Amino acid sequence: MSKLASESPVSGGVKVSVQRFGRFLSGMVMPNIGAFIAWGLITALFIPTGWYPNESLATLVGPMITYLLPILIGYTGGQMVHGVRGGVIGAIVTLGVIAGADIPMFLGAMIVGPSAAWVLKKFDRSIEGKIPSGFEMLINNFSSGIIGGGLAVIAFKGVGPIVEALSKVLSTGVEWLIDTGLLPLVNVLIEPAKVLFLNNAINHGILGPLALDQATQTGKSIIYMLESNPGPGLGILLAYWLFGKGMVKQSAPGAVVIHFFGGIHEIYFPYILMNPRLILAAIAGGVSSTFTFSLFGAGLVAAPSPGSILAYFSMTPKGGMLAMLSGVLVATVVSFLVSAVLLKTTKQTEDADNELEQAAQKVQQMKAESKGTAAAPAPSAPTGQLTKEQVNKIVFSCDAGMGSSAMGASILRKKINAAELPITVINTAINDIPGDADIVITHKTLTDRARQKAPNAEHISIDNFLKSPEYDLLVQRLS
Repeated sequence: MSKLASESPVSGGVKVSVQRFGRFLSGMVMPNIGAFIAWGLITALFIPTGWYPNESLATLVGPMITYLLPILIGYTGGQMVHGVRGGVIGAIVTLGVIAGADIPMFLGAMIVGPSAAWVLKKFDRSIEGKIPSGFEMLINNFSSGIIGGGLAVIAFKGVGPIVEALSKVLSTGVEWLIDTGLLPLVNVLIEPAKVLFLNNAINHGILGPLALDQATQTGKSIIYMLESNPGPGLGILLAYWLFGKGMVKQSAPGAVVIHFFGGIHEIYFPYILMNPRLILAAIAGGVSSTFTFSLFGAGLVAAPSPGSILAYFSMTPKGGMLAMLSGVLVATVVSFLVSAVLLKTTKQTEDADNELEQAAQKVQQMKAESKGTAAAPAPSAPTGQLTKEQVNKIVFSCDAGMGSSAMGASILRKKINAAELPITVINTAINDIPGDADIVITHKTLTDRARQKAPNAEHISIDNFLKSPEYDLLVQRLS
């Protein structure tokens, strides 16, 4: 299998650092996507230009974007650093940065939430074991209150104005790209970044806050569509469906459904990795679609998560359906045509099935690296296998609970239903594994974390969520 490029130690170190940064930003945003969608739906429905204008209900829009969403991000960032105490102080200091600026403080929340929690964590460690017996609650409460209040004042006076100025500079830069017609060139960076799992740093760290700021002012933002557009990936998968061979051709239709309607873009990454020239098709589709979006004034009211066409429909403002569909269609057609040419001019060997399998494993490895998990395999055989009577719930788990675990859960659920077994199969984030999980299935790089979250469950490690022999073995055992 050919490779995208050989990485030097320096470039690899930069890649890991960017992935780690993106993973941290994503960790603050992803748990709160539901709140962003709620805000987006309320905005799309009830603002004066919405589907069902309502002056009273529209008053929810301002407080949600000004206070609720930044505080949730600040709390989540603080919790990631120092648990609940970190979350509380993160929320306190986030309110300080909100009050010190006149724009939504998403960047500010991402900065001060984790930073405040880090300060409190250092303080807690410095007094660990030194608190007189009986004074623990008093000192813990007052320390977080005093430190939080002080940092909130600092955020109000210093951080808020600085972040506001930085946001205006970034916003001006994006507006300049839009005004000069150069915005489509951003996809030259975004499309390869998606395949390399570097998109979180770009999407959640820069594009998301800028898109929210733009949507607040104009009611929609094209920036939401730069990374999430399902068109480029759809065109590539359709080309494989028509011009591929063997298992690659047979697997493409299922991948189309998962990608386009499920919004799980990582499903098409192996198809690019097994023929890296197809990254040109993704770039061509992304550039042409962004140009089309700009031409027709397209935009979404909130982030479409996941990047499904169904999410696009729900987040498109009134009167914007044609513009949205035009961009997605152009991306699909362009990426399909470029992919078709590249596939027809590339000799497809009889070993294409193995190449796809190797590419899928490469994607899993890259995804694990992007999440900071070790590459060493965990034992796949559980210490104690449960019987049919002991299993009521099977849980697939990954970092966010939306991507690979959702695909694996869907595949196993069909097998469980076909065997007529009364077993529930769900997918969750690894931090949200329910206490009543009987069997937990994770990628081998995440099994150790899953054991800590659900020590009483049976754990099964797999290499590939899309194609794993453990599924059939499990169904056979439970039958």
